Amino acid sequence: MTSQVSSPAEQTDGADGTVVGEQRKPGGTKDVRRLDRVIIRFAGDSGDGMQLTGDRFTSETASFGNDLSTLPNFPAEIRAPAGTLPGVSSFQLHFADHDILTPGDAPNVLVAMNPAALKANIGDVPRGAEIIVNTDEFTKRAMQKVGYDTSPLEDGSLDGYQLHPVPLTTLTVEALKDFDLTRKEAERSKNMFALGLLSWMYHRPTEGTEKFLRSKFAKKPEIAEANLAAFRAGWNFGETTEDFAVSYEVAPAAKAFPVGTYRNISGNLALAYGLITASRQADLPLFLGSYPITPASDILHELSKHKNFGVRTFQAEDEIAGIGAALGAAFGGSLAVTTTSGPGVALKSETIGLAVSLELPLLVVDIQRGGPSTGLPTKTEQADLLQAMFGRNGEAPVPIVAARTPADCFDAALEAARIALTYRTPVMLLSDGYLANGSEPWRIPELDELPDLSVQFAQGPNHTLEDGTEVFWPYKRDPQTLARPWAVPGTPGLEHRVGGIEKQDGTGNISYDPANHDFMVRTRQAKVDGIDVPDLEVDDPHGARTLVLGWGSTYGPITAAVRRLRTAGEAIAQAHLRHLNPFPGNLGEVLARYERVVVPEMNLGQLATLIRAKYLVDAHSYNQVNGMPFKAEQLAAALKEAIDD
Repeated sequence: MTSQVSSPAEQTDGADGTVVGEQRKPGGTKDVRRLDRVIIRFAGDSGDGMQLTGDRFTSETASFGNDLSTLPNFPAEIRAPAGTLPGVSSFQLHFADHDILTPGDAPNVLVAMNPAALKANIGDVPRGAEIIVNTDEFTKRAMQKVGYDTSPLEDGSLDGYQLHPVPLTTLTVEALKDFDLTRKEAERSKNMFALGLLSWMYHRPTEGTEKFLRSKFAKKPEIAEANLAAFRAGWNFGETTEDFAVSYEVAPAAKAFPVGTYRNISGNLALAYGLITASRQADLPLFLGSYPITPASDILHELSKHKNFGVRTFQAEDEIAGIGAALGAAFGGSLAVTTTSGPGVALKSETIGLAVSLELPLLVVDIQRGGPSTGLPTKTEQADLLQAMFGRNGEAPVPIVAARTPADCFDAALEAARIALTYRTPVMLLSDGYLANGSEPWRIPELDELPDLSVQFAQGPNHTLEDGTEVFWPYKRDPQTLARPWAVPGTPGLEHRVGGIEKQDGTGNISYDPANHDFMVRTRQAKVDGIDVPDLEVDDPHGARTLVLGWGSTYGPITAAVRRLRTAGEAIAQAHLRHLNPFPGNLGEVLARYERVVVPEMNLGQLATLIRAKYLVDAHSYNQVNGMPFKAEQLAAALKEAIDD
């Protein structure tokens, strides 16, 4: 969530959880320990269902009322080699009774389904944390495959942890012995056994998962009942085994949320809902022309479900066809969108330039991932900023909007649509894999809170010639926004040509005149420069000398790090950019107030480069490009060095 620091409990994001109470479970013998926060990581082979397990635990946690943040992490290959380190899939969930901002730095609990999962993740697990391992998978061959010469369960290397060896596979198969399933089929439910065990440990609701399983396997009731049986067996195992003497409670985050109706939402889902909402607020049909690409494909999948809202989705044969169709839909009067990732932006660049020349509203959604080329398809990065800014031939300025949290993707989509529709321009909307796949609680807005995005199409002539003839000029501009009229094809008297060759000001006729080209280039730039964006808000309660400036998905880690430093008595200011082209009008004045400006980015310093060039400020970069988001502790240490320097 994004509320301001208001209590010491809210200032520990990324730190270890705190025990806030302990009691005896009524009617039982096991202790119940109350915590203010927990970080759990499920890890296993990419075929073990870790993403589903994490998603179900997250859904029940959201329904319980905790604040939460998630980090799914999976291989790029559809089916990576089983039992290998590259094939490990994990899902980390941080949930708390107060406002949190990140998936957490280090798990308090690691569930490792095989030796590869243990070895790939043990480096992130702090001493004293709990580790639950599926002992059935720790065979000699499986351990040798990942470089274990001896069993880590027996050689003392895990003595510093609270180790819980559980034969998950055996227990699952035993629980399903009355079902008409092969052993291999029964083993597939071991993730549900693990989910049941963790649900018991942390007192999670179970009704939602049971309903989900019945719905998911509605056409295979035997499989549904088997998964339910495994889930319940895991719960009962936690209740009865002596190995788990304590269970834990994390109270709902009642004080962290403003009053309203909430749901758990991922970045891609929030973005899809934002696009649908924008089309309804503009009273325009929504058209998506897209080509599947990780990690943007979920937006296409989601929008395809909403034809009842006037959404039309077109899965094209390639990236170029996708944006070409979207631009055609924009010409025809739709709110047009194309979704992609970095490699697709490269392929779409010529058509984005055409949209700049035609001056039509078009949303280009870039869910960034690690590059270059195919790069790291399932890992996150912020390295497309300069591509979004300059990645077209000629002078082709495009506004850029960036989301900062999964839920914020909804608002970012509305803002991108506002700019595109108001100023008749393509807009780049930047998210990334961390936001797209991560999730958090989202307050569903009331209808009267949504912006009015209504537009007026041209209806008739807008210019009078010297002889008194009334004509339609497709490039006659609004004096305030410099936007040209939007004329829907087929409107009588408003016929006009479009194309990639330079247009004459006003008439839109083909023009090779040097002076006209200079005028049109400068006018298109002036239109983008003149976009009305809010001033940058600065969080600086103590009059700091150091400002940390971020954009996009670094918001959570930066804010968590700033909270840590302020709790320790340090003065540091924070500001976060949503608008990257044009920058907020007060950005230069803000930067000039501070002795030192630090810009953390998941790239090699792209925003810092722009800041240095435009404002002549010696911005200091702090960079990471390892496919993972920043950790709060890591950032706090780097910012402390900047303060002390």
